[in-house]
Amino acid sequence: MTVEQSAAAPEGTAAEGNQLSLDTAAARNLATTTKTPPQMQGITSRWLLRILPWVQADGGTFRVNRRLSHAVGRGRVAFGHAGDDNVTVVAPTLVELPPLRDYDDEPLLAELASRFTVREFRAGDTIAEAGTPVDALWLIAHGKVDLSGHGKYGDHAVTGHLADGDHFGAEVFHTGGTVGGRGAGGSGASNGQVPLWKSTARAATPVIALSVPAGEIRALIDRSETLRDHLAAQRRARSKAQNQHGEAEIALAAGYEGEAELPGTFADYELKPREYELSVAQTVLRVHTRVADLYNKPMSQMEEQLRLTIEALRERQEDELVNNRGFGLLHNADFEQRVHTHSGPPTPDDLDELLSRRRDTHFLLAHPKAIAAFGRECTKRGVYPPTVELLGSHVPSWRGVPLLPCPKIPVTDGHTTSILAMRVGAEEQGVVGLHQTGIPDEYQPGLSVRLMGVDAKAITNYLVSAYYSAAVLVPDALGVLENVEIARPRG
Repeated sequence: MTVEQSAAAPEGTAAEGNQLSLDTAAARNLATTTKTPPQMQGITSRWLLRILPWVQADGGTFRVNRRLSHAVGRGRVAFGHAGDDNVTVVAPTLVELPPLRDYDDEPLLAELASRFTVREFRAGDTIAEAGTPVDALWLIAHGKVDLSGHGKYGDHAVTGHLADGDHFGAEVFHTGGTVGGRGAGGSGASNGQVPLWKSTARAATPVIALSVPAGEIRALIDRSETLRDHLAAQRRARSKAQNQHGEAEIALAAGYEGEAELPGTFADYELKPREYELSVAQTVLRVHTRVADLYNKPMSQMEEQLRLTIEALRERQEDELVNNRGFGLLHNADFEQRVHTHSGPPTPDDLDELLSRRRDTHFLLAHPKAIAAFGRECTKRGVYPPTVELLGSHVPSWRGVPLLPCPKIPVTDGHTTSILAMRVGAEEQGVVGLHQTGIPDEYQPGLSVRLMGVDAKAITNYLVSAYYSAAVLVPDALGVLENVEIARPRG
């Protein structure tokens, strides 16, 4: 084609490179694109909400009745830190020691707290030797302590672990009476005998510990009438017949012959059972009327805003069920159901120890990084745990118990976390979720969406509320493997 022919070509032909059809950018103005609903990265699998059996809590409160127990519980002592050389005991937390449980003389507790001195140990140092007199009360402020002893046939074995907040040597409060406490605890101290350490306590890592000599504790007891009365009442309660769980014994007769007189008995109950009140997570969803009126097709702006808000509420609900200090699972596991790892990372031995603490375990919950760390430990040993099907998904398991991811379980700055083991269901005396259905303006079970009206700025307000809690029916329904190291080893 010559230059003259090109110039004579009709206007708008391809020869001149002019556009022959509607551009896509302009066409989109007249077409509805294929689109997704608004996406949300913060949505997780929320396994805890899915596996918990939910119990109706009418009246907003759920009471857990148990048999009367004479066992004195054990918690953890807290410390104040102003550097390793200035570690102090938080005096009110001394009531977590079994002999001081429910003791309310604050000045005496403060005096006892002031008598502790700080000691530091290197890994491998011996803190207390089995067979020697219990001469001090020890509190572990930081680090891990191994408890070890000799078996029946002379072999040496680690029998337990202590870590931050744990204690041993509480027998010193009962010298001359019934021995209390556990851990590296001593043998009998009745009839004025000095108790002996039953286990050797040795630092597994660098340890910061605090101690007070037994003589100073005895001096406080001799000087304080209220403390003497408290310890005497405690000895009387513990002297009553009780089973291995500390519950008041039910007298029975078995294996007799003839016409033996049968014992009479009854099952006593706790006088002050624990009550769980439903907690609430709420927010006010605001949608401008102009948006709801004009931009409501093909997707409802109100429905999408509400869906994303409910997702966020459910995420917060699961976080509270794990971490709330009042009813969260991490803070409500019984101390006797808390175990420490043997070496740091989660090994098959650690999970076996955790599973052995209850008559049945339905689920294990762990941070995804803890599951990955457990997988590395299994690979080292040539062990390959199978997967199991649960609610339409394939999940890893150990000993047939599903191991479920729960990113709400916190990971500390020291790269440690926890693994939860639980038995669930009211029929199994396990862990249950609490909610109340049939509430006004209910949108989902236990969740309501209430119209609050339109304000002067033409914004429609909706109150979105979720009510929930959780209860542990008996102590062995919930266990925690603590101080689980998840850092990937070098090399």
